[in-house]
Amino acid sequence: MQAPRSTVAMPLGASISSTALMVDSAWRALAYCLHPRVIYLSLLPLFLAALSLGLLGWFGWEPGVAAVRQALDAWGISHDVLAWLDRAGLSFLRTAAAPFLLVLMIVPLVIVLCLLLVAGLMTPSLVKLVRQRRFPSLIDREATPWWRSLLWSAGASITALALLVVSLPMWLVPIFAVLVPPVIWGWLTYRVMAFDTLVDVASPTEREVLLKRHHASLLGMGILCGYIGAAPAALWAMGALTVILAPLMVLLSVWLYTLVFAFSSLWFAHFLLSALQAQRQASSAASGSAVDTIEIHNGTST
Repeated sequence: MQAPRSTVAMPLGASISSTALMVDSAWRALAYCLHPRVIYLSLLPLFLAALSLGLLGWFGWEPGVAAVRQALDAWGISHDVLAWLDRAGLSFLRTAAAPFLLVLMIVPLVIVLCLLLVAGLMTPSLVKLVRQRRFPSLIDREATPWWRSLLWSAGASITALALLVVSLPMWLVPIFAVLVPPVIWGWLTYRVMAFDTLVDVASPTEREVLLKRHHASLLGMGILCGYIGAAPAALWAMGALTVILAPLMVLLSVWLYTLVFAFSSLWFAHFLLSALQAQRQASSAASGSAVDTIEIHNGTST
């Protein structure tokens, strides 16, 4: 009778928890942001986005602010909101209302553009970097054409933009303005980054199992990235100076958004590739145990 082989791989249930994996992947992603290749890759989406959005900010900022201010003057609810700000001692926000609302309308377009650029240009390179340095033994299970990933990202982006448009009236309520946009961006980040990380290395079955098993963690990571991505908007809280420096603000905010998405891509890559490796090790160990059980059974019966 043949003795059972020892189990080399750690069972999935004994692996580190999703929370520990999130923390471990986060600090690794942060460290990778200092890698020269990551810094170099962040400049290409910056150039492409800055070229278009810089022109938009230069030629369309002042007319856009004037149009938003005119729309606010013609909207009865805005008078009530501005009166409430006056009673609350926040009358200085009157002058910043129109620029702020314009930013709220422009920033989603900036984010979606950066996300598509990162997903299409940076994410494959960053995933390859993580695989080369940490997971050289992971083999590809599926060769997916580039257009499939593009369609997936575009579909998720259109859905997120539709949700943003529908939720715009809610943004006048402070609590919803703080909660709704990051949740929508978090969902979008989770959908795009998770798919693009696993698109080639994992089979459809493996991808489906991973996304279901770690759904809560991945969505939480996306929402956290959404809140981190909201930080560059603080650059626009500079009152009248924002109008003067609008082109520079657009360029700087686009670059910051690109770095945030680079971090997000690296975070999802470290998390999902670690989870995929653990899943394959557990599957291999389970298959080995099943073979040993059959061999032991056959040996006993003879």
